[in-house]
Amino acid sequence: MNNKNRRKFFKSIGVAAAGAVVSGLHSKKSYASKKIKWKMVTSWPKNFPGLGVGAETLAKYINKLSGGSFTVRVFGANELVPPLGVFDYVSSGGAEMGHSGAYYWKGKSEATQFFSSVPFGMTAQEMNSWLYYGDGLKLWEEVYDDFNLIPRPAGNTGVQMGGWFNKEINTTDDLNGLKMRIPGLGGEVLARAGGTPFTLAGSEIFTSLQTGVIDATEWVGPYNDRAFGLHKAAKYYYYPGWHEPGPSLECIINKDAYNNLPQNYQTIIDVACKAANIDMISDYMSKNYQALEYFRKEKVKIKKFPKEVLVKLEKISREVLLELSQKNNTSKKVYDSYFSFLKRVRPWTLISEDGYLSSLK
Repeated sequence: MNNKNRRKFFKSIGVAAAGAVVSGLHSKKSYASKKIKWKMVTSWPKNFPGLGVGAETLAKYINKLSGGSFTVRVFGANELVPPLGVFDYVSSGGAEMGHSGAYYWKGKSEATQFFSSVPFGMTAQEMNSWLYYGDGLKLWEEVYDDFNLIPRPAGNTGVQMGGWFNKEINTTDDLNGLKMRIPGLGGEVLARAGGTPFTLAGSEIFTSLQTGVIDATEWVGPYNDRAFGLHKAAKYYYYPGWHEPGPSLECIINKDAYNNLPQNYQTIIDVACKAANIDMISDYMSKNYQALEYFRKEKVKIKKFPKEVLVKLEKISREVLLELSQKNNTSKKVYDSYFSFLKRVRPWTLISEDGYLSSLK
């Protein structure tokens, strides 16, 4: 190619590239000038403390980060779909987004439970570390890909309480025959320990506890438990929440809807989810201590589970989780990643967080 032709060649590339850039700018400008309106369905009552507020916070962040060009309308449980209908509704495109907990979808894939919380598993900080800097989020995306969904962490309650009891738990024998509202893997562990797990909607808990249908119940922590008035229906408040030590909440996004957005709008969603994740656990920390102060003023008997009880429950939990991992290749892959990361990160948690707090006793 001679110099004259070379100049023509590069000139033509420059014109084509400039045209592509201008075209891209026009495309983004036309998209940005168009208001985007999405729907978000949730598993929580509208504006429910902590969880429901977290969904609203996520929607507000998306609106603010987009300068008002991208709005998300939040629907509480049963406004468009039942609490456990969120997954299918977003998957099918009925709504572009959802806010819920991954452990609700074990019927879709047993592996989903690892992306929320498992008994004696990771704390909130460990969980976020696995999701963002391990391969947790990548595996989560792989599991949800089959359902036309993209998951993002969008909240965490932190370590929950062990629950409200109308009988003292002094030894492992006290678990025998215990009727307790505790769903999911925690319920399976309790059953193997001799108890009888119940799955009840939040609205049924107080009456069931007060009338003796159940002897005990777990819910969330002081913030949400006070709102339900559970201290008026039970004698003892136990900790720690061995069954949910760091439950991550999720934002699920219809994959087609997400992929049809310009990259900057996709980034807005991703950043908003991270912000909502931090906001929720901060909100819980500030509200839980206030509710705990209230319970102490009300002379609520706050007790720690005996060591022998926790040891037995942990042993059973390991058996339950190992069995879960053997059900299929996906569950094993997620199980291996989860516990490999936990094994490596826990020594630092014990030296840093636990070491510091233990030194203050």
